Amino acid sequence: MKRTNYCADVTAALLSTKQTLCGWVNSYRNHGGVLFIDLRDRSGICQIVVEPSRPFFKEASAVRSEYVLEVTGIVQRRIEGAVNKNMKTGEIELVAEDFKVLNTSVQLPFEVENSFGVSEETRLKYRYLDLRNPRMFANLYLRHRIAQAARRYLDANGFIEVETPILTRSTPEGARDYLVPSRVHHGEFYALPQSPQMFKQTLMASGIDRYFQLARCFRDEDLRADRQPEHTQIDMEMSFVTIDDIHTIVEGLMTEIFKTAGKELKTPFIKLPFEEAMEKYGSDKPDLRYRLELKNASDVFAQTGFKVFADVLAGKGAIYALRGEKAGAYSRGQMDKLTELVKKNGAKGLVWLKVKADSVEGPAAKFFTAQELTAVKELVGAQNGDGIFIGSDLNKRTVQNFMGALRKELVKELPKQCDWAFAWITNFPLLEYIAEEDRWDAAHNPFTAPVEEDLPNLEKDPGSVRSYQFDLVLNGNELASGSVRNCRREVQERILALMKHSKEEAARRFGMLLNALEAGAPPHGGIGLGLDRITALLAGEDSIREVIAFPKTAQAVCPLTDSPNVVDEQQLTDLGITLIQEK
Repeated sequence: MKRTNYCADVTAALLSTKQTLCGWVNSYRNHGGVLFIDLRDRSGICQIVVEPSRPFFKEASAVRSEYVLEVTGIVQRRIEGAVNKNMKTGEIELVAEDFKVLNTSVQLPFEVENSFGVSEETRLKYRYLDLRNPRMFANLYLRHRIAQAARRYLDANGFIEVETPILTRSTPEGARDYLVPSRVHHGEFYALPQSPQMFKQTLMASGIDRYFQLARCFRDEDLRADRQPEHTQIDMEMSFVTIDDIHTIVEGLMTEIFKTAGKELKTPFIKLPFEEAMEKYGSDKPDLRYRLELKNASDVFAQTGFKVFADVLAGKGAIYALRGEKAGAYSRGQMDKLTELVKKNGAKGLVWLKVKADSVEGPAAKFFTAQELTAVKELVGAQNGDGIFIGSDLNKRTVQNFMGALRKELVKELPKQCDWAFAWITNFPLLEYIAEEDRWDAAHNPFTAPVEEDLPNLEKDPGSVRSYQFDLVLNGNELASGSVRNCRREVQERILALMKHSKEEAARRFGMLLNALEAGAPPHGGIGLGLDRITALLAGEDSIREVIAFPKTAQAVCPLTDSPNVVDEQQLTDLGITLIQEK
């Protein structure tokens, strides 16, 4: 090795020793003929002192930011007044005895330490510079430690790491597939896996018993801060387990992962049935750091003279109310913004009221009786200076959704009750009806098992059937999704039939799994945890792009490699592909 230590590892414990360091010039300054260079590597910074008497002083004086150096010298204590207590190496400096410039650098488009101050497009185009930023290295190092903690924990709990294919067949899993044309079989395509779902279930039928991998998953869908065309999940599957068994394993895994970031977790996590989560929070991924809850106000307005609410109740709809702490001080403009928010989420409008010391006021207050105003105030627990927000709709789920979006906005003004609020959301509906296609579709995963006691209603009332599907939620973010699977071919085919897959089509699309299920597949279940999201949350980043080495932009473009891009005509000919030019 050229070096004896990383820069930040040279501390007062090494005083008077000779050390060799390698790294990049972070900054340089000439103080009265003595040259000071801050040398940076992935560990941090060490101050290099070059005295004017040294034969390499002229060469050292010519270095500029991001030059690559190798420096050998003696570790000495800094003079009084020059100690920097904010640096790990702030007590010492390395007095150079040998000095080599290993490489120079052109003038860069931005300073490495200030890369977060430039546009994301520029950062991604010059990602090799952006990754030199200590914050980016810390994110990637945290991701590495999380991955290693997961591997150690799962290995200790009997899991076997098995890689599954990247080139597979196209199957409907909720998003569009990325397709790969075959050169050998013209007109036929592989698909990149949206998840290893069928393979990991097949591994259970193979007797592997406990499988895991850090799986690459690909989905051709619209992007956002927590979504990329390709992502990594800590994927696992287990045989002969119940939901509680899976939850216990995952809670242990999360405890180990958080420990690597110096965080302690309390287990077991809260378990919240899907219907209860929607009723209380209007979301299947509620942020439980805040206590604010929706309140069903249908009974309060059962005899109301307000036509909008009366019509909703007559049509078997629902009315929900929500407290807005200190929202009584909101301006009309702020109230209008909240109204627009709920409209974007499916509402036709929003009733808002302001609680005064001895009255409840607002544009709609005149439509309600004093008893109704008092009752709704007590229902939500509103105090003097608070606001009350009331939403209604003929569809109960619709009003839950838009009031949930309102809650998400209102909690931004509330104090957090804790730093980390985990919850298991359980018993999602098995199926949801797609009216325009006159068929049922999997609410989450087509391979999820129905709750056994609901199985007799599968064909009679599919919408009422609960599933063994569950999500792991943290601070309003979905971290993981999993379920106990169907292990019987007959049940799996009944579900696929409701999704309008004939037996022939089911065999064509899912034959590998269906055949495995009827060959003595054990009861099994599993989960996939989003490694990118977990890392971003622990790193305090809003976007998963900040914890991925080479991410795509929101337009699914990689500025570093300039991809996607056009290919040679010969490559298309070899694949049997002709491009249709858009008009």
